[in-house]
Amino acid sequence: MGSDAGARPAALALALLPLASAWSIPSLRNEQRLHARADENKTAIPAAIDIGPSQYWDGDDGPWSSFPLQVGTPAQNIRALISTQANTIITVGTDGCPSFYPSNCNDLRGQLFKPNESLTWVPNSIFNIGIEQNLGMDTTSDALFDTVVLGWQGSGGPSVQHSTVFNLADPNYWVGAFGLRPDPANFTTQNDPQPSFMQQLVNNKTIPSLTYGYTAGNQYRLSKVFGSLVLGGYDQNRFDGTKNVSMGMYTDINRDLLIYLQGITTDAGSPSNLLPDGGISILIDSTIAQLWLPESACTAFEQAFGLTYDNTSEFYLVNSSLHDTLQAQNANVTFTLGAQQTGGSTVDIVLPYGAFDLSVKFPNVQNPNTSMYFPLKRAANDTQYTLGRTFLQEAYLIADYDNHNFTVAPCIWDSDKVSSSSLKSILRANETSSANNGGSSSNTGAIAGGVVGGVVGAVLIIGAIIWFLRRKKQTAKKRLAELEATNAPGGKSSQDSANEGKPFISQPMGGELGGGEIHELNSTHKPFAQEMESPFKMDPNKHGYSEMDGGGEFYGPNAKNHAAEMHGDTPVFEMPGSDVHEMPTPEVRPQDRKP
Repeated sequence: MGSDAGARPAALALALLPLASAWSIPSLRNEQRLHARADENKTAIPAAIDIGPSQYWDGDDGPWSSFPLQVGTPAQNIRALISTQANTIITVGTDGCPSFYPSNCNDLRGQLFKPNESLTWVPNSIFNIGIEQNLGMDTTSDALFDTVVLGWQGSGGPSVQHSTVFNLADPNYWVGAFGLRPDPANFTTQNDPQPSFMQQLVNNKTIPSLTYGYTAGNQYRLSKVFGSLVLGGYDQNRFDGTKNVSMGMYTDINRDLLIYLQGITTDAGSPSNLLPDGGISILIDSTIAQLWLPESACTAFEQAFGLTYDNTSEFYLVNSSLHDTLQAQNANVTFTLGAQQTGGSTVDIVLPYGAFDLSVKFPNVQNPNTSMYFPLKRAANDTQYTLGRTFLQEAYLIADYDNHNFTVAPCIWDSDKVSSSSLKSILRANETSSANNGGSSSNTGAIAGGVVGGVVGAVLIIGAIIWFLRRKKQTAKKRLAELEATNAPGGKSSQDSANEGKPFISQPMGGELGGGEIHELNSTHKPFAQEMESPFKMDPNKHGYSEMDGGGEFYGPNAKNHAAEMHGDTPVFEMPGSDVHEMPTPEVRPQDRKP
């Protein structure tokens, strides 16, 4: 009698199994959660956003593809470079163009921001901007809050009303910067954190996650290719998804994009090994232009390419004769990156000579005010090892701050793909990946999940039956295991012990990218350097790569700015950026991050 009673629910479950198999229990939970979220928030999960480039080339050590920002009310158009180190907006104030600078300084520096002409600016004080301390490039600036919009006026780009802005004069940052790091800014105390632009976009449900995809673009491919920036995901048209390396972010949030550089080689001749002392941990940082490498590596570059270091400018200047030789040689330099110091999964990023064929301008050099140069810098110690924008001309970077990992892959140079976009959204850790597994070439749209009410009801019944039967079976197994445990020593299995402390590294949605274990990188200390930027103007009516029309999400004409700038004579305060903890997520608490 008892066995017949037990068989009935099992038989019912088996009879309903075909319907149950169509809706797995995890999928059901995901659908329920999406419905609950939709009911609660009355909005769908947003998709990734493609931010169109300014279609100008800016910088005094470039040229570099910049991006448009609108700051203040009424909006003032400025052009900014992308900073993977900053967590704020950096603009250039009127003090950044003194009388002895060129007459077109305003345009050279990407247009000036004048707070006194904005109806919405809120003054703060003078603080250190809190980036590039290791390179000796941190500087003080007027700090304020104002409305910031990504894209040209009329583009309808994402907006943040109370964004932290540093309005500086220092020529170390020749053009403004848009900071991608999502941690908050703290000023005089740790008790009043100001959310970053990225965090506010997530809070406003403008983007799906604290994720970005970025590559710097360059002028030597496909008749010039502008940079690409996607917020909340990545553009799968811009990189080779079959070749990549992924790893966990470093525990120091000021050096979170630390990766192992296992080797540098060249086909230029002798020496072919340009990293003679072996692999190093190195920071990927788009804020600066150059490659900061050990002195032994710089010496190898000097020998392979005939470079000479200019002590006055502290650049490797290239005269016309050497320039002609290097162009004719057209050597490649291969950077091998890995998730560990030696071995393991690696990816090769190959830079042709065109990536190093750059110009440096005033105020970096004077009399004459311009020169060709090779973007290499001598690092004083391991804290200065950096791969700057030069590297990101050929590399695509995806940083996922919700899951604390990042991916580096080589760019691809297919003209059809470069001129369009295929966006993939990455959801936060508490969202379901079933919401958006596909890409979109549009910058708008929403991800919504759901099933017909009657089907959901049936699945709920099936789920309850299966859950009850599984629980009953698992309870019996547990009791048996507990009885057996009395005759065996306790402890974890060897597999459990081996896997303990190795967090899972998530992959961007779509499955194109590979993951790996989180590896700890060597910690470092602090020292010195310098960097800057300047403009080469392009036709603002063109997009994608320079000879193609259309394609960007936000673009438009440049606009002029007017009037006075905020001055402050209040004391200077240090902004303790390294004390700010990682953004809270459902899986990782802020206090778990090391300062």
